Amino acid sequence: MKGIIFYYSGSGNTRLACQYMSKKLENIDLELFNVVKNKEIPELDSYDIVGFATFIDFAGPPFLFEKFIENLPQQKDKLAFVFMTFGFKYGKGLKILAKRVSERGFRVVTGHTLKVPESYPPANVRRIGNTNNPVKWRLKNFNRFILDFNYIIRSFLDEGEIEIRKLRISLLNKLFPESFHTPTKARDDMGKKFVDEVLCTECGTCEKGCPYNAIYLDPKPKFDMTKCFGCWYCYNHCPEKAIYTKKFRGKGHYPRPNNQLKKKLSA
Repeated sequence: MKGIIFYYSGSGNTRLACQYMSKKLENIDLELFNVVKNKEIPELDSYDIVGFATFIDFAGPPFLFEKFIENLPQQKDKLAFVFMTFGFKYGKGLKILAKRVSERGFRVVTGHTLKVPESYPPANVRRIGNTNNPVKWRLKNFNRFILDFNYIIRSFLDEGEIEIRKLRISLLNKLFPESFHTPTKARDDMGKKFVDEVLCTECGTCEKGCPYNAIYLDPKPKFDMTKCFGCWYCYNHCPEKAIYTKKFRGKGHYPRPNNQLKKKLSA
């Protein structure tokens, strides 16, 4: 069975989890597709199942990922699955993602959320994100999800019928209204960005890595707030920590998966 998983990963946490899944899933030759770096969408008719994976952004999928899904060709019950990483709470994010995917004609058969180290600087500053996630029981549940996914695919290949799993959300996360997730929520929360011109080396890391093409060098970084959606990539990845906001400066950074996460998700 041939599959592809479209993913958006700001810090690398989601990408690492996708790589882990691809090695653990049986009977699926799963190709990974970075929606930021790869611009040409492959022909979906050549895949039997399509995955959608991203991080939680204010209790929902990031604006960039929602637009990517919206621009996919309309399907007719093509098999799909959804997956999201989160650092604190995920709200109804997984169900919102599944809804967006279903609206494009995909048939979502299963989905899962995995708690990982927080990559959202304000949460790290407030010590909300646990750097040791996923803790043992969460990793165990992730592996159970993969085992069940293997069972679903094996049954489909043997019997020709697909089993649909209900996406489950904890009671606490159900309290988050869908209206909490809006396209500009993250941008408004982040606010205006500034550059410490003494620290900045004009390396271009922020410009090259910005997934929304909202930064250009002149010769220091300039921010186009009409394009920015508050993903914190520039803040997290600046090697000199020269980019800052009104509330946060020089702290809370998470540019890449930490060592304990790499160890846990090494398959």
